[in-house]
Amino acid sequence: MGFFSKIASALKKTKDKFSDTFARVFSIDRIGEEFYDELLDALISSDISVNTAMEIVDDLRDKMIEGSVKDKEEVIETLKETLIEKLSVAEPIEYDYPLVIMMVGVNGVGKTTTIGKLASYFLKLKKSVTLVAGDTFRAAASEQLSIWADRADVRIIKHGEGADPSAVVYDAIASAKAKNTDVLIIDTAGRLQVKTNLMEELKKMARVVDREYPEALFLKYIVLDATTGQNAISQVDAFDGAIELDGVVLTKLDGTAKGGFVISLCYEKEIPVAFIGVGEKIDDLEEFNEEEFVDGLF
Repeated sequence: MGFFSKIASALKKTKDKFSDTFARVFSIDRIGEEFYDELLDALISSDISVNTAMEIVDDLRDKMIEGSVKDKEEVIETLKETLIEKLSVAEPIEYDYPLVIMMVGVNGVGKTTTIGKLASYFLKLKKSVTLVAGDTFRAAASEQLSIWADRADVRIIKHGEGADPSAVVYDAIASAKAKNTDVLIIDTAGRLQVKTNLMEELKKMARVVDREYPEALFLKYIVLDATTGQNAISQVDAFDGAIELDGVVLTKLDGTAKGGFVISLCYEKEIPVAFIGVGEKIDDLEEFNEEEFVDGLF
């Protein structure tokens, strides 16, 4: 199954919601204030924030000439163009090696699974990968990561439960340098954003990478559960404030009708979506593509 087929499948619930909410918009005969009011309501109903929805409507109004809605497809194509613009506000991510990716996020978002999929992704690019068990806080976290390391057939660096996560990162960097490893992927404890001490721990881990591996490209990705919709924005704010996020990885998109929140996330936070989970298998992780995402909504 190609990426478009996978994204279309993952977005089915969101697409169905879009179709339902947009049906009344296109029942209006003329492009005027009633049309734009209904469009605004439809966008908000699709879990796009009020501010972003208003920007989308204003942009569409500037592009469309008021008159009869003779060609629904023309309106949709113009709307698609506008949505793609909102998704493309953030600079795209370009990879260089050696590469360090630190994965953060709250409990239950699928972070460990995503790390396994990410390892598989880079292996397909013929890159050597090592996983780093930086979650020493949760019982059996390193064992779970080890299972994914085995599935992906990559190395893992880990210490015992309760060890200093920054010490694990330090050792992993030393190992990566010795073995010329292309990619280090660091797991971190699934932490609630209100836990100040755990946020400080993340900052410390990041400082270790900056200090010990300045030649590496260092990216911080937050893993978000798409089923939380707009509520995920507060998670982005908290983690970005602590460690300056570089990208988002979306999971569980196929389980929600709230996929529209991705548009306001990218536009308002100017943080790109790096990857999107499109299934349960180890290879079901794809680079995010704005145009194909928007096509999947219609």
